[in-house]
Amino acid sequence: MEIIKHFFDLVLHLDKTLIDVVHQYGTLTYLILFLIIFTETGVIVFPFLPGDSLLFVAGTLAAQTANPGSPETLLNIWHLIPLLFAAAFLGDNLNYFVGDYLGPRVFREDFRFLKRKYLEQTQAFYAKHGGKTIIMARFVPIVRTFAPFVAGVGTMKYSYFISYSIAGALFWVISLTAAGYLFGNIPVVKNNFTLVIYAIILVSILPPMFQFLKSKLSGKPAQA
Repeated sequence: MEIIKHFFDLVLHLDKTLIDVVHQYGTLTYLILFLIIFTETGVIVFPFLPGDSLLFVAGTLAAQTANPGSPETLLNIWHLIPLLFAAAFLGDNLNYFVGDYLGPRVFREDFRFLKRKYLEQTQAFYAKHGGKTIIMARFVPIVRTFAPFVAGVGTMKYSYFISYSIAGALFWVISLTAAGYLFGNIPVVKNNFTLVIYAIILVSILPPMFQFLKSKLSGKPAQA
């Protein structure tokens, strides 16, 4: 329970914890951010890592000066965007090739760290939205991690997948990092930062929550 508490403290108070990481590790913060985004995107057993909120907070810190009167910011936005895009894109591709290697048997056999319901939900997402799933899934936690994996299992050819992967990673990283950079330091946002993080998390989980409630009311299985 203590580990879970620390994890939620990290996610819900990223504005404070990420600043501490920057002060403690300096330029190594870029590597830490890269690894978190890469892992959340590319390692299917870690869909719970912060993604949307982490990009927003990183963008916010890129607009904050390291010291009063100093032109140097805590993080460099021009380093952040290409680095986090690379992390998201490489994570997508790792996930795709793992799915391609394991193949359709993941739906026939029980794998300890794979939740079948997430695979089935993501398949249903594909059935409804097609290749656009790779882009749309970027903004849906859990589905974001499972979408490239399911594509690799056999839903999508790699030549088709890679264009959506590039577009999705670019749109996701630029939109959320730029939002933090442009709006994160506005006084009303800065003074209510924890509420903003809650709002980002809430907006991220609204689509699957809506589908879940809709399926409960209709009596059909949830589709993601």
